[in-house]
Amino acid sequence: MNSNDKIKAVGINIQEKANLIWNVANSLFGAYKPHEYGLVILPMAVIKRFHDCLLPTHDKVVETYEKIKHLAVRDGFLRAATGGLRFYNTSPFTFEKLKADPENIKVNFEAYLAGFSDNVADILARMGFYDQIDRMSDAGVLYQVISDFCEDNADMSPNKISAIDMGYIFENLVQRFSESYDEEAGSHFTSRDIIYLMCDMLTMNADLSTPDAPAKTVYDMAMGTSQMLTCMEERIKALDSEADIICYGQEINPFTFGIAKADMLIRGGDPENMQFGNTLNDDKFPSYTFDYVISNPPFGIDWKREAPDVEKEYKLGDAGRFGIGLPQKSDGQMLFMLNGIAKLKDTGRMAIIQNGSSLFSGDAGSGPSEIRRYLIENDWLDAIVQLPNNSFYNTGIATYIWIITKDKPLSHREHVLLIDSSGCYEQRRKPIGNKRVDITEVCRNLIIQAYGGYTDRTYTAEIADGKAITVKSKRMNAIALGYNKITVESPKLDDNGEPILKKGKPVADTSKRDTETIPLDEDINAYFAREVLPFRPSAWIDKSKTKVGYEIPFTKTFYEYKELEPADEIAKRIEAHERSLMEKLRMLFGKVDEE
Repeated sequence: MNSNDKIKAVGINIQEKANLIWNVANSLFGAYKPHEYGLVILPMAVIKRFHDCLLPTHDKVVETYEKIKHLAVRDGFLRAATGGLRFYNTSPFTFEKLKADPENIKVNFEAYLAGFSDNVADILARMGFYDQIDRMSDAGVLYQVISDFCEDNADMSPNKISAIDMGYIFENLVQRFSESYDEEAGSHFTSRDIIYLMCDMLTMNADLSTPDAPAKTVYDMAMGTSQMLTCMEERIKALDSEADIICYGQEINPFTFGIAKADMLIRGGDPENMQFGNTLNDDKFPSYTFDYVISNPPFGIDWKREAPDVEKEYKLGDAGRFGIGLPQKSDGQMLFMLNGIAKLKDTGRMAIIQNGSSLFSGDAGSGPSEIRRYLIENDWLDAIVQLPNNSFYNTGIATYIWIITKDKPLSHREHVLLIDSSGCYEQRRKPIGNKRVDITEVCRNLIIQAYGGYTDRTYTAEIADGKAITVKSKRMNAIALGYNKITVESPKLDDNGEPILKKGKPVADTSKRDTETIPLDEDINAYFAREVLPFRPSAWIDKSKTKVGYEIPFTKTFYEYKELEPADEIAKRIEAHERSLMEKLRMLFGKVDEE
């Protein structure tokens, strides 16, 4: 199946399976409020996924358990009985057997859950599911919920739904739950087409085939249900089927964390690499560095709650992650960027999604500007890609992929490539939330071509319906993104119009204080002599106040001037419109007096 088919299949599978599972809400009506449905539906979906993965080896596991249950250490035998899975269930119950005994549904279901291995039990505990069993039983809905998950079209076995598609189904359910619970708008999900683009940009020209090379490590600091990690593994394997990849992730939401850990268990990875906690103030990987970082952290979300710990780490300077600078407390996305940079190996690469504020927010010397300065002056910022609007499920705003590389190729050094792919998409036949466009394979290839070219150019291609798509790229000198902000002072004058002096130097008139922004690649004194002194001959620069700033002028770089319509043509259109309006009035009311 090619990537376009996979993208389309995701949409179909998400809608069909998620709608089916969400219909379980009908059984919860009355016993739960709408915003509480996810407390049952999400963990039940995880349980059913585990159940269907284990079903083919269920009898063998139960038989093995009966033989070795007297042993102190049993995990190895039971995992072997599953065919190599890292989890198991020793209970004789299946969902069908539970359904067959409605009178004892609660005690049997509890016995079934007790049969899971500890790693699954931890996931369910993290989701708070055990608290829901009594509630469902007392409300008389437990049996019906289990029966709903026994329907034929609720089959979640791996041969019916891949790990990646199951992850997207889970994400769709989490999204619905979040919306009903009015969670933050910045906690959004990343569709497969965008993740594929990020993965392809990260792995372009990657050397994965070195014999006996160590495993490639991939980290997502805000992993959600871990679909970025799963897709990254898939893309690396497509480049080299023998490549060894180890995934790591951290997540603050207990539901999405539980799903991510479950997904890792099902795929045979190490579930301990999936960690629960707040990345900003409870970093679970403090001594780790990775080959790749791929992430879509929340933006537009304040970090006041984490501020005491973050500010404490900021004071550590280079010994911490945030010593470079702190963004405004209303938006913590650039803190995640600093965390990602700290987690990169010296040869590491990162793809991280940000909204537009990271390009320009903050004056010279501010936290955001200093973060941009840190990236650019270390020559780590390789490229920024503007995505099409309406690319995400629950936001239509402009978004950008930043590609950060700690070991740039020689041909990229001291430059940054800006790529405008806002016009490179195919319209979806049916939107999913706010997502109305897809970056299909032809679109993705055009963006990758622009990145590979790393020069000033416009790229075009044609999609299936004959529509032209366009990608524009601009290679910027890194120094051109910086500026000096100078403070211009003028003397305070006495009653005779003479400068007031103090210790032989003129006293500054603060009411006349001004600032000028000068490109870094321009001489400050030459600029001052040309642009300021002719108009303020007695002015001077207070060099103690000079600050260096950086911003990414994305919109300005790709702005195209459109010549205005000539005035006489505008007048003719207005006149024609007035005549048409008067004619319509005559038809409605008869003759209209004209002055």
